[in-house]
Amino acid sequence: MKIAVASENEMVTEHFGHCKNFNIFEVENNQIVKNESIPNPGHRPGFLPNFLNDRGVNVIISGGMGGGAIDIFNEKGIEVIVGAGGQAKAAAEQYLQGTLKSTGSVCHEHQHHDECGN
Repeated sequence: MKIAVASENEMVTEHFGHCKNFNIFEVENNQIVKNESIPNPGHRPGFLPNFLNDRGVNVIISGGMGGGAIDIFNEKGIEVIVGAGGQAKAAAEQYLQGTLKSTGSVCHEHQHHDECGN
């Protein structure tokens, strides 16, 4: 399993599409066995869900996310967790422990992306 966390370096970002990087955690037997950080290749409608799907991601964690991206992830069978915060690795570990639940924080207006997740 692979868990991607939309991040600003090591911290969960508030808005998925405008993150600096994705921390991707590879999981075996419910334990993180490998992690890598890949830069965000750029925010274009519909691109990032396909980009992460092509990398084998099964779960995406972010502070907030637009409805269009959520729909694409759902179509691809990728679980979406929004409303997260704090350290990216801690968020992935909380997900694995079953203690990180999605708040359903959907961003509706991109011009207000700094307010997502609030």
